[in-house]
Amino acid sequence: MKRRDCLKAGLALPLLPLVNKAAAALPVRSAAGLTRVRPGTAGWPSPSNWNQLSDAVGGRLSVPVSPFLGDAATRSEALAQLRNPFFIGDQPALTQTSGYHGAWLSRPSARVVSAANSADVAAAVNFARRHRLRLVVKCGGHSYHGTSCAPDSLLVWTRAMNQVELHEAFIAQGAAAGTATQPAVSVGAGAMWIDAYNAVTTHGGRYVQGGGCTSVGVTGLVTGGGFGSFSKAFGTAAANLIEAEVVTADGQIRVVNADQEPDLFWALKGGCAGSFGVVTRMTLRTHALPATFGGVSLKVQADSDDSWRALAAEVLRFYRDSLCNPQWGEQLRFGDERTLGVSMVFQGLGQDAAAAVWAPFVAWLAARPQYTVLEPLQALALPAQHMWDADFFRKHAPQLIAEDTRPDAPRMRMLWKGDQGQVGWYLHGYASAWMPSALLGDAQREAAAAAICAAAAHMPVELHCNKGLFGAPADALAASRATATHPAVLDAFALALIGNAGGPAYAGSGGTVDEADAREGAARVQRAYQQLRTLLPAAPTYVSECDYFQRDWQQSFWGPNYPRLLAAKRRYDPEGLFVIHHGVGSEDWSADGFERRR
Repeated sequence: MKRRDCLKAGLALPLLPLVNKAAAALPVRSAAGLTRVRPGTAGWPSPSNWNQLSDAVGGRLSVPVSPFLGDAATRSEALAQLRNPFFIGDQPALTQTSGYHGAWLSRPSARVVSAANSADVAAAVNFARRHRLRLVVKCGGHSYHGTSCAPDSLLVWTRAMNQVELHEAFIAQGAAAGTATQPAVSVGAGAMWIDAYNAVTTHGGRYVQGGGCTSVGVTGLVTGGGFGSFSKAFGTAAANLIEAEVVTADGQIRVVNADQEPDLFWALKGGCAGSFGVVTRMTLRTHALPATFGGVSLKVQADSDDSWRALAAEVLRFYRDSLCNPQWGEQLRFGDERTLGVSMVFQGLGQDAAAAVWAPFVAWLAARPQYTVLEPLQALALPAQHMWDADFFRKHAPQLIAEDTRPDAPRMRMLWKGDQGQVGWYLHGYASAWMPSALLGDAQREAAAAAICAAAAHMPVELHCNKGLFGAPADALAASRATATHPAVLDAFALALIGNAGGPAYAGSGGTVDEADAREGAARVQRAYQQLRTLLPAAPTYVSECDYFQRDWQQSFWGPNYPRLLAAKRRYDPEGLFVIHHGVGSEDWSADGFERRR
């Protein structure tokens, strides 16, 4: 089990007076017309300036270079690891998504600070502000919008800050008198979910609400809102945040929670940290571990358009009556050739009990010859403590996982085989919409089914049932309501996702973008999305999984929460040091984040 390095605090404290003194000495610039500098332009830091920063961060400053552009041996290793997300994440020059058609390509920053502690982060932030640099932050690099990727920028890379510490009785700093302690886990900014699950569940016997993809960074997922397979039971990841340490644009290292700078704390719970600062550590509540976790799969095909719509309407009814509750999560996939794919997970049920829940639906199919079962119902359960136990899966179900195949890789590093297709993918198009609970009612269910089937004629539609909180328990709803995520999530029974992607498109990797294929893929996504928009013309969407070109993004992502988020942005980052695509306050900046427009 990894533990938080106590030396981090020891290194940070002596530097704080210097950091804060430097911040106070900086001039205040007018907002309008502010332009960030690029390499080779007036104002770009001199070699002496860079050396000073390098000294301040213990020599952990470098020029990031893609391994695909290295020497023969380096490139050969990189090509062999092209589908290994842990390898990709260990490269400061790479991102897990290699680009988005018509929007961005993965390109390295001009310099990178490989931060080891909060003081390194503060030094980088102050340097970027002083020299008017474009600043980006990366942990896992999974952003579909390329928010951790910007050429000509200074990158703060937190990958090495991956400490994990369990607490039996945590209480937030400065908490009000009488605040009860609670079990929790503190994770460094560079930790991935496999790091957290390994410590909390495999070794600690408890549960932390995190993401489904184990190579995703903890901080990025939490501060974007964050959903995992069991969010219907435990709420969003952001709802479970107790405290965060964050470096703000003035170089201050702040500890924020519900009692200490509550507006900033609230903004970090779903408002995307990349707009407000650099989170260096966060503490999340942990929960009692259910006895079991498990999954159910099934695939069925309809023989006509009429039977296809009837199948969609029936599975929505069955979901409403039997699955829209804290025990179930994950996906219903409406695919091409009129196929319904079920890939659901459950918690707290045995294998036979889970199969019994599905028995009425299986019987409904069996009684109707217009449906062909392509893959019979299969239910599997396991002791919950082994859910992210790599050794357990190596022994019992190696076909379900992929691993970090490097010789020196930690044994606990694994991801679900189904997530491997996302490694390095180049997105052609992506769209999502929260589906309100009213669509499950008898008055609207058939119309909802028809719209989903019409959309699936252009591109498969996935309903991620765990990414909507309708059916969640009252405590999970209350905690999630107290976050910055769009309130529509509370009444949504699922998040509808539509996307298309091609293979890796990193420079030097041998992958190329087929422009015609990308244009057609993007067009099909939009045609499918328009079918859902006939049903939901102004559907809110999830900021971490949505269209890069999202219209009315402030309202789509945050709705009535946006004014409060913008007020926090103006207070903690008045000059706009932290700019991400369609992030809070980004409307003040050019698309590349280099020129302030107002």
